[in-house]
Amino acid sequence: MYFETIKCEDFEVYNLDYHNKRVARTIGKNLNLQEYINPPTNELLRCKLVYDDNEILNVEYFTYKKREFKNFKIIFDDNIDYSKKYLNRDTLDKLYEKREDCDDIIIIKDEIITDTSIANIAILYDDIWITSKKCLLEGTTRARLIEDKKIIEKDISLNMLYKAKKIAIFNAMLDFIELNDYSFKL
Repeated sequence: MYFETIKCEDFEVYNLDYHNKRVARTIGKNLNLQEYINPPTNELLRCKLVYDDNEILNVEYFTYKKREFKNFKIIFDDNIDYSKKYLNRDTLDKLYEKREDCDDIIIIKDEIITDTSIANIAILYDDIWITSKKCLLEGTTRARLIEDKKIIEKDISLNMLYKAKKIAIFNAMLDFIELNDYSFKL
């Protein structure tokens, strides 16, 4: 089973075309997610849409509160696979538990920066916003930012991460958040 996290606010549903495309890539079938999403209030909501290879199974709404991200634990895992937005996040959850006193983790696979536990990541390097070619999950916001030429894909090494002028994290709920005050812990 799979899921989509979709931002809803003021009864508007965000990035729906990109979510539809990811569902189609995941199951090889076009579903119109708009038919299933009806935000119950105008507040900022996280819509969780659960589906399998054949159909939409469940749609739930949760009030969304933004988390703070200031410090990141660097985690190495060359075996992780989260190429589809699987409902089962056990592997990611186990890595997240290793964060110690940090707000989140940054996962390195095969010596390349991939993602945090919940978001794609970009670095400002040589005055260009770069996101990893080898991300764990091709996020919907990531796809939109690449299409809009706001970020480019390139392998990001740990050394590049340390030398970056800024980092940003982004997902369907956060959009693109530039972080100015952050630290890393090995």
